[in-house]
Amino acid sequence: MDLAQLNQDYGLSGQVTFVTGKGDFPYIEVANDQATALISLYGGQVLSFKPQGVAQDLMFVSDRAYYKTGKAIKGGAPVCWPWFGPDPEGQGRPSHGFVRNRLWQVKSTEALPNGGTQVTLGVSDTEDTRELWPYAFDLAIEITVGSTLDIALVSRNTGDRPFDITQALHTYFTVGDITQTTVLGLDGTTYIDKVDGQQVKPQSGAVAIAGEVDRIYQGVPSELTVEDTGLNRRLKITSTGNQTAVVWNPWSEIAAKSGDLADDSYTGFICVETTNAADDVVTVAVNDSYRLAVTYAIES
Repeated sequence: MDLAQLNQDYGLSGQVTFVTGKGDFPYIEVANDQATALISLYGGQVLSFKPQGVAQDLMFVSDRAYYKTGKAIKGGAPVCWPWFGPDPEGQGRPSHGFVRNRLWQVKSTEALPNGGTQVTLGVSDTEDTRELWPYAFDLAIEITVGSTLDIALVSRNTGDRPFDITQALHTYFTVGDITQTTVLGLDGTTYIDKVDGQQVKPQSGAVAIAGEVDRIYQGVPSELTVEDTGLNRRLKITSTGNQTAVVWNPWSEIAAKSGDLADDSYTGFICVETTNAADDVVTVAVNDSYRLAVTYAIES
């Protein structure tokens, strides 16, 4: 990608700058009076978000993350699409789909009247994607950087037949200490426990992490909260377009076996993912679109 051309076409003085970063990938640096953010065009992925006056980044990104074509970047807010988890048809296609490890195109940038900044990226079907998934589509991600971080995935069917998707914003949040971190708002729901043979279990009270956790929560409310005692803050997650959410932390054994995670890195993050997962399957009709959206707010 031609950075000079991107800056000429989409750069916003004092707010949006296109730069080359790790892996020689193109990145977008966003800075306004309300917050800063870093967005990777590879993967269409937010890697950093810091409101003004906040010391610790919202996002966790692994020090050992891969920045290589064909690999997903471990951290930030990876996009899982058009399926979440393993290949639903068992054909050996990559887990979590194919958009998190390819370059996205810049569709627009805008300085908003409220002082925020919106960046819209997109990826569409190609001969390569149709070999993996035989549908015509136009996928956009709208990223709004202000006092909160707003992310929306908009899936448009540009083909001649409906398609089904599952999807996720697989967001990694920085926390002070995973053992002092809880997730509020899921009391009374049920979850599929992927660590324990896909058993369906009830959730009672707050979600605490004391070992490997990989759960798909069903029938979730629109608002969840990560209570981060270690950093003395709350992360409020407000979503639309989803009936499910995933809570994940790999814990020590998986972290130690992962080439893109340090052995002790699991102590410093939690994933609370806004998803259409498991039975929360979305059908997108011809010439129609579907919007999955989330707002992240940091509170003391």
